Amino acid sequence: MSDARTPPPGSRPTIRDVSRLAAVSIKTVSRVINNEQYVGQDTRRRVLAVMSEIGFQPSQAARALKGHRSHQIALICDNPNPWYVYEVQAGVRRRCEQDGVRMIAQPYDRGSPTLLEDILALVDQAHPDGLVLAPPACDDRRVLEELERRRIPFVRLQPGGPIENVSSTSIDNEQAAFDMTTHLIGLGHARIGFIVGERSYAASGQRLSGHLRALAAGGLDVDLDYIRQGAFDFVSGRTAAEALLDMAEPPSAIFASSDDMAAGALAAAHRRGIVVPHQLSVAGFDDTPLAEVVWPPLTTVRQPVRDLAADAADLLLTGQAACQRELAYELVVRESTVVPAAA
Repeated sequence: MSDARTPPPGSRPTIRDVSRLAAVSIKTVSRVINNEQYVGQDTRRRVLAVMSEIGFQPSQAARALKGHRSHQIALICDNPNPWYVYEVQAGVRRRCEQDGVRMIAQPYDRGSPTLLEDILALVDQAHPDGLVLAPPACDDRRVLEELERRRIPFVRLQPGGPIENVSSTSIDNEQAAFDMTTHLIGLGHARIGFIVGERSYAASGQRLSGHLRALAAGGLDVDLDYIRQGAFDFVSGRTAAEALLDMAEPPSAIFASSDDMAAGALAAAHRRGIVVPHQLSVAGFDDTPLAEVVWPPLTTVRQPVRDLAADAADLLLTGQAACQRELAYELVVRESTVVPAAA
């Protein structure tokens, strides 16, 4: 087989590559992967040879998507805010519609003691062909171990870290937070308050890590009093900001790890007559529609939630080799961050 026929260097081989190079249908490749009948020995050997040559490794999801299919997949999603839920559902639905597959949305409350039981009940009742696990379910060890034990296919959305032979989609939350804090330091801010997101979300810790790394890179000391806990919502952001503004030396900038919490910080400042951004810069994360309608409009990190969800569904439906697909984010600078008054 010539190099011209193989996938481009650095790219992950897909089931489509195997199909093309072996000159068989994707369904035939799937049958070989799952060791099903109705595949001739010569064809089976040819497909296996191509898989070996190009380094194609079937994902856990691809191996389990076999037999009788229901042509529906389930989205397991928490509700940190309505915008996030809408974007995730819209992304999964967009990809499902391309294949005529139905999406079942299963909401749950974070920290629910019956999360695993609820997911398994859904699987037993609806028989979905696979699951898209949004955070924090995507990092729940009990859920992941049981799904793998039962060979139920799943893809993880914005997880805390990779799992062998399981696909996921995410942005680099740590680097995104690093970039935002570096932006604030570049403006001249030395006292930067940080509002952490919901503890059960891996992204919260990743964003905090990026913030701390940026402080160190900028030669600033880390004062834990400038770090406050939030929960990704308006009220927790306002409460955390009020605590920061009550400090003897309050921050000249607040970076909240969600736009809803940043809006809460704006409200806390407005209540005290603090003028944003001239007396206090405020930054958020997500680039929700709220970021453009608050005053002043928020500097924030734009993450492509809908595309992340669509890609997660794509990995589940296409049976690509297990991979961690990372999408780009964007630093969006608006009117809520400026050079500090004392600079």
